[in-house]
Amino acid sequence: MAEAAITASDGLWRQIRSEAQRAADADPVFGKALARAILAHDDFAAALADLIGQRLGSGTTGRTRFTSYSRDAFQGEPDLIETASRDLQAIALRDPAITDLLPPLLHYKGYVALQAWRVSNWLWRHDHHDAALLFQNEASNLLQISIHPAASIGSSVYLDHATGIVIGANVVIGDEVTILQNVSIGRRGELPTRSPRIGRGVYIGGGATILGDINIGEFAKIGAGAVVTGDVPAGCTAIGNPARLTNCPEPASAA
Repeated sequence: MAEAAITASDGLWRQIRSEAQRAADADPVFGKALARAILAHDDFAAALADLIGQRLGSGTTGRTRFTSYSRDAFQGEPDLIETASRDLQAIALRDPAITDLLPPLLHYKGYVALQAWRVSNWLWRHDHHDAALLFQNEASNLLQISIHPAASIGSSVYLDHATGIVIGANVVIGDEVTILQNVSIGRRGELPTRSPRIGRGVYIGGGATILGDINIGEFAKIGAGAVVTGDVPAGCTAIGNPARLTNCPEPASAA
Protein backbone atom coordinates (compact mmCIF):
# COMPACT_ATOMS: atom_id res chain seq x y z
CA MET A 1 0.00 0.00 0.00
CA ALA A 2 2.78 2.41 0.92
CA GLU A 3 4.61 1.58 -2.32
CA ALA A 4 1.54 2.54 -4.41
CA ALA A 5 1.23 5.80 -2.47
CA ILE A 6 4.86 6.71 -3.11
CA THR A 7 4.50 5.95 -6.83
CA ALA A 8 1.41 8.17 -7.10
CA SER A 9 2.99 11.07 -5.26
CA ASP A 10 6.19 10.73 -7.30
CA GLY A 11 4.19 11.20 -10.49
CA LEU A 12 2.50 14.26 -9.07
CA TRP A 13 5.86 15.62 -7.92
CA ARG A 14 7.31 15.29 -11.41
CA GLN A 15 4.39 17.30 -12.78
CA ILE A 16 4.83 20.00 -10.13
CA ARG A 17 8.57 20.27 -10.81
CA SER A 18 7.91 20.53 -14.53
CA GLU A 19 5.41 23.34 -13.96
CA ALA A 20 7.83 25.08 -11.62
CA GLN A 21 10.70 24.86 -14.10
CA ARG A 22 8.56 26.31 -16.90
CA ALA A 23 7.42 29.15 -14.63
CA ALA A 24 11.00 29.84 -13.52
CA ASP A 25 12.21 29.96 -17.13
CA ALA A 26 9.44 32.41 -18.01
CA ASP A 27 10.03 34.70 -15.01
CA PRO A 28 13.57 34.66 -13.54
CA VAL A 29 12.55 36.83 -10.57
CA PHE A 30 9.73 34.48 -9.55
CA GLY A 31 12.09 31.65 -10.41
CA LYS A 32 14.21 32.39 -7.34
CA ALA A 33 11.22 31.78 -5.08
CA LEU A 34 10.33 28.62 -6.99
CA ALA A 35 13.88 27.35 -6.61
CA ARG A 36 13.59 27.61 -2.83
CA ALA A 37 10.02 26.31 -2.58
CA ILE A 38 10.06 23.52 -5.17
CA LEU A 39 13.22 22.90 -7.16
CA ALA A 40 15.53 22.65 -4.15
CA HIS A 41 13.59 19.65 -2.77
CA ASP A 42 13.98 16.00 -3.66
CA ASP A 43 10.36 14.95 -3.26
CA PHE A 44 6.82 16.14 -2.57
CA ALA A 45 7.02 15.32 1.14
CA ALA A 46 10.06 17.56 1.65
CA ALA A 47 8.51 20.44 -0.31
CA LEU A 48 5.19 20.17 1.53
CA ALA A 49 6.86 20.00 4.96
CA ASP A 50 8.86 23.12 4.10
CA LEU A 51 5.72 24.89 2.85
CA ILE A 52 3.89 24.16 6.11
CA GLY A 53 6.87 25.43 8.08
CA GLN A 54 7.05 28.63 6.04
CA ARG A 55 3.32 29.35 6.42
CA LEU A 56 2.94 28.52 10.13
CA GLY A 57 6.34 29.33 11.59
CA SER A 58 7.32 32.73 12.94
CA GLY A 59 11.06 33.27 12.57
CA THR A 60 13.70 30.67 11.87
CA THR A 61 13.02 28.64 15.03
CA GLY A 62 9.29 28.45 14.42
CA ARG A 63 9.68 27.50 10.77
CA THR A 64 12.17 24.79 11.67
CA ARG A 65 9.84 23.39 14.35
CA PHE A 66 6.78 23.11 12.09
CA THR A 67 8.84 21.72 9.22
CA SER A 68 10.38 19.10 11.50
CA TYR A 69 7.02 17.97 12.87
CA SER A 70 5.67 17.71 9.32
CA ARG A 71 8.62 15.65 8.13
CA ASP A 72 8.19 13.30 11.09
CA ALA A 73 4.52 12.82 10.23
CA PHE A 74 5.18 12.17 6.54
CA GLN A 75 7.96 9.71 7.34
CA GLY A 76 5.87 8.00 10.01
CA GLU A 77 2.80 7.67 7.79
CA PRO A 78 3.63 7.86 4.06
CA ASP A 79 -0.07 7.60 3.15
CA LEU A 80 -0.38 11.21 4.31
CA ILE A 81 1.52 12.23 1.18
CA GLU A 82 -0.78 10.16 -1.03
CA THR A 83 -3.74 11.91 0.60
CA ALA A 84 -2.10 15.32 0.13
CA SER A 85 -1.63 14.44 -3.55
CA ARG A 86 -5.32 13.62 -3.90
CA ASP A 87 -6.30 16.85 -2.17
CA LEU A 88 -4.20 18.84 -4.61
CA GLN A 89 -5.59 17.01 -7.63
CA ALA A 90 -9.12 17.63 -6.32
CA ILE A 91 -8.54 21.38 -6.50
CA ALA A 92 -7.42 21.16 -10.11
CA LEU A 93 -10.52 19.12 -10.95
CA ARG A 94 -13.09 21.31 -9.14
CA ASP A 95 -11.73 24.84 -9.47
CA PRO A 96 -12.46 26.23 -12.95
CA ALA A 97 -10.01 29.09 -12.33
CA ILE A 98 -6.94 26.84 -12.56
CA THR A 99 -5.60 24.04 -14.72
CA ASP A 100 -2.22 23.33 -13.07
CA LEU A 101 -1.07 22.00 -9.70
CA LEU A 102 1.58 24.59 -8.82
CA PRO A 103 -0.72 27.60 -8.10
CA PRO A 104 -2.90 25.89 -5.46
CA LEU A 105 0.14 24.27 -3.86
CA LEU A 106 1.90 27.60 -3.42
CA HIS A 107 -0.98 30.04 -3.02
CA TYR A 108 -4.18 28.37 -1.74
CA LYS A 109 -4.20 28.70 2.03
CA GLY A 110 -7.02 26.18 2.31
CA TYR A 111 -4.72 23.54 0.90
CA VAL A 112 -1.80 24.21 3.23
CA ALA A 113 -4.17 24.51 6.21
CA LEU A 114 -5.63 21.10 5.42
CA GLN A 115 -2.19 19.52 5.16
CA ALA A 116 -1.13 21.19 8.42
CA TRP A 117 -4.26 19.67 9.97
CA ARG A 118 -3.22 16.24 8.67
CA VAL A 119 0.08 16.65 10.51
CA SER A 120 -1.74 17.79 13.65
CA ASN A 121 -4.06 14.77 13.46
CA TRP A 122 -1.04 12.47 13.19
CA LEU A 123 0.46 14.12 16.26
CA TRP A 124 -2.85 13.81 18.12
CA ARG A 125 -3.13 10.10 17.31
CA HIS A 126 0.42 9.61 18.59
CA ASP A 127 -0.37 11.37 21.88
CA HIS A 128 1.52 14.57 21.09
CA HIS A 129 -1.51 16.66 22.01
CA ASP A 130 0.29 19.90 22.85
CA ALA A 131 2.12 19.92 19.51
CA ALA A 132 -1.12 19.08 17.69
CA LEU A 133 -2.96 21.98 19.33
CA LEU A 134 -0.04 24.28 18.48
CA PHE A 135 -0.64 23.48 14.81
CA GLN A 136 -4.34 24.26 15.20
CA ASN A 137 -3.63 27.52 16.99
CA GLU A 138 -1.12 28.81 14.45
CA ALA A 139 -3.29 27.80 11.48
CA SER A 140 -6.16 29.69 13.11
CA ASN A 141 -4.03 32.76 13.80
CA LEU A 142 -2.22 32.95 10.46
CA LEU A 143 -4.60 31.30 7.98
CA GLN A 144 -7.97 31.96 9.69
CA ILE A 145 -8.89 28.26 9.51
CA SER A 146 -9.41 26.24 12.69
CA ILE A 147 -9.65 22.44 12.50
CA HIS A 148 -9.42 20.46 15.71
CA PRO A 149 -6.77 17.71 15.59
CA ALA A 150 -9.35 15.14 16.79
CA ALA A 151 -11.54 15.62 13.71
CA SER A 152 -11.54 12.99 10.95
CA ILE A 153 -11.23 14.10 7.31
CA GLY A 154 -11.05 11.93 4.19
CA SER A 155 -9.12 12.50 0.97
CA SER A 156 -9.76 14.62 -2.14
CA VAL A 157 -11.13 17.35 0.13
CA TYR A 158 -11.18 20.97 -1.09
CA LEU A 159 -11.38 23.98 1.24
CA ASP A 160 -12.33 26.68 -1.27
CA HIS A 161 -11.42 30.27 -0.27
CA ALA A 162 -11.34 28.79 3.24
CA THR A 163 -11.25 31.90 5.46
CA GLY A 164 -13.37 31.41 8.57
CA ILE A 165 -13.77 27.62 8.37
CA VAL A 166 -14.18 26.05 11.82
CA ILE A 167 -14.31 22.25 12.22
CA GLY A 168 -14.69 20.92 15.75
CA ALA A 169 -13.40 17.86 17.56
CA ASN A 170 -14.81 14.49 16.47
CA VAL A 171 -16.42 15.83 13.30
CA VAL A 172 -16.21 13.18 10.56
CA ILE A 173 -15.83 14.35 6.95
CA GLY A 174 -15.76 11.88 4.08
CA ASP A 175 -13.89 11.82 0.78
CA GLU A 176 -14.45 14.32 -2.05
CA VAL A 177 -16.10 16.96 0.13
CA THR A 178 -15.98 20.65 -0.83
CA ILE A 179 -16.26 23.31 1.89
CA LEU A 180 -16.45 27.04 1.19
CA GLN A 181 -15.54 29.98 3.43
CA ASN A 182 -17.05 30.79 6.84
CA VAL A 183 -18.45 27.29 7.39
CA SER A 184 -18.84 26.01 10.96
CA ILE A 185 -19.21 22.29 11.70
CA GLY A 186 -19.37 21.10 15.29
CA ARG A 187 -21.36 19.90 18.25
CA ARG A 188 -24.34 21.60 19.82
CA GLY A 189 -24.21 22.92 23.36
CA GLU A 190 -26.23 20.14 24.98
CA LEU A 191 -25.03 16.66 25.92
CA PRO A 192 -24.13 14.20 24.53
CA THR A 193 -21.38 16.08 22.77
CA ARG A 194 -21.52 14.25 19.45
CA SER A 195 -20.52 15.96 16.23
CA PRO A 196 -21.77 15.87 12.62
CA ARG A 197 -20.83 13.19 10.12
CA ILE A 198 -20.44 14.49 6.57
CA GLY A 199 -20.73 11.91 3.78
CA ARG A 200 -18.79 11.48 0.57
CA GLY A 201 -19.11 14.10 -2.12
CA VAL A 202 -21.00 16.66 -0.01
CA TYR A 203 -20.87 20.32 -1.05
CA ILE A 204 -21.12 22.91 1.76
CA GLY A 205 -21.79 26.49 0.67
CA GLY A 206 -20.30 29.61 2.21
CA GLY A 207 -21.50 30.64 5.65
CA ALA A 208 -23.30 27.37 6.38
CA THR A 209 -23.54 26.01 9.93
CA ILE A 210 -23.89 22.28 10.66
CA LEU A 211 -24.38 21.34 14.29
CA GLY A 212 -25.06 18.32 16.47
CA ASP A 213 -25.31 14.55 16.32
CA ILE A 214 -26.47 14.42 12.68
CA ASN A 215 -25.67 12.78 9.36
CA ILE A 216 -25.25 14.58 6.04
CA GLY A 217 -25.75 11.93 3.36
CA GLU A 218 -23.54 11.31 0.36
CA PHE A 219 -23.60 13.96 -2.38
CA ALA A 220 -25.94 16.20 -0.43
CA LYS A 221 -25.64 19.97 -0.87
CA ILE A 222 -25.80 22.51 1.94
CA GLY A 223 -26.78 25.95 0.67
CA ALA A 224 -24.97 29.16 1.53
CA GLY A 225 -25.98 30.43 4.96
CA ALA A 226 -28.02 27.34 5.85
CA VAL A 227 -28.27 26.30 9.49
CA VAL A 228 -28.56 22.52 9.66
CA THR A 229 -29.36 20.76 12.93
CA GLY A 230 -31.01 17.60 11.57
CA ASP A 231 -30.13 14.80 9.19
CA VAL A 232 -29.90 15.52 5.46
CA PRO A 233 -30.54 12.42 3.31
CA ALA A 234 -28.20 11.48 0.49
CA GLY A 235 -28.61 13.61 -2.62
CA CYS A 236 -30.81 16.26 -0.96
CA THR A 237 -30.18 19.99 -0.78
CA ALA A 238 -30.63 21.83 2.53
CA ILE A 239 -31.33 25.57 2.38
CA GLY A 240 -32.40 28.30 4.78
CA ASN A 241 -32.42 28.96 8.53
CA PRO A 242 -33.65 26.64 9.89
CA ALA A 243 -32.76 24.37 7.01
CA ARG A 244 -35.43 22.76 4.87
CA LEU A 245 -34.91 20.04 2.28
CA THR A 246 -35.33 20.42 -1.46
CA ASN A 247 -34.33 18.57 -4.64
CA CYS A 248 -34.31 15.22 -2.88
CA PRO A 249 -34.13 12.12 -5.08
CA GLU A 250 -37.16 10.76 -3.17
CA PRO A 251 -39.55 12.18 -0.56
CA ALA A 252 -37.81 12.97 2.73
CA SER A 253 -38.83 14.59 5.99
CA ALA A 254 -37.68 18.15 6.76
CA ALA A 255 -34.27 18.78 8.28
